[in-house]
Amino acid sequence: MTSRAATRPVGSVTRGTTNPNRLRRMDRWIAAAHGAELRRAADPVAVDLGYGAAPWTAVELLHRLRTAAPRTRVVGIEIEPARVAAAQPYAREGLAFRHGGFEVPLAARPHLIRAANVLRQYDEGEVAAVWQRLCARLAPADDRSRGGLLVEGTCDEVGRRHAWVALGPEGPRTVTFATRLGALDRPSDLAERLPKALIHRNVPGEPVHAFLRDFDRAWAAAAPYASYGARQRWIRAVRDLTADWPVTDGPPRWRQGEVTVAWRALAPQA
Repeated sequence: MTSRAATRPVGSVTRGTTNPNRLRRMDRWIAAAHGAELRRAADPVAVDLGYGAAPWTAVELLHRLRTAAPRTRVVGIEIEPARVAAAQPYAREGLAFRHGGFEVPLAARPHLIRAANVLRQYDEGEVAAVWQRLCARLAPADDRSRGGLLVEGTCDEVGRRHAWVALGPEGPRTVTFATRLGALDRPSDLAERLPKALIHRNVPGEPVHAFLRDFDRAWAAAAPYASYGARQRWIRAVRDLTADWPVTDGPPRWRQGEVTVAWRALAPQA
């Protein structure tokens, strides 16, 4: 007989707060960066892990991913049973809700796991084990695919400031910063939304601190471009960053108020 402990979801209940459109920047990036992988999959499955007290983010994820990969199915997974029950009226073709946690209780390995604002309440020392567990659940890489994608990060309550880490089955790949440019004073304002793995590392001597320092300097140097709008100033600042930092995206994403950097450049010092 299977014990209750053996079937108990892994993780802790989050506060569950969420708002419609809160994750739009993250979702649009996923659709752009991972859409081709989802289209290539025979049965693409995406997980909204820890969607919270209301199912808005899972509903929106389905809509946004299907613009890039129309066959994608989304499963919202929550560790609090009452939240799963409350979400059931929103289930539809391609969208389901299930009780679970970091074990991701699906028969098939998903091609995407999005865990937004989930690890914020955990200790930094717990992050690596959670990442490893979730990456092990991703669809594996093969000759046609890099495998599934885990996107883990945080944002503010209305989705104006985001930062997230993208991981594959092999581990961390990139860090992305995204913001509503009209509300930005300086790039280092995004430090308050750093993922748990980095938020306590924004101190002198750590790579992420040096990156944000250099970003602020590039932003200040690009001030003359502000007369053309915040977008042009951001693009110029990011272009200057590429001289010293491994920026992995280009102007089409910069125009969205984003910049993505290789994880190896920002990874915490041992």
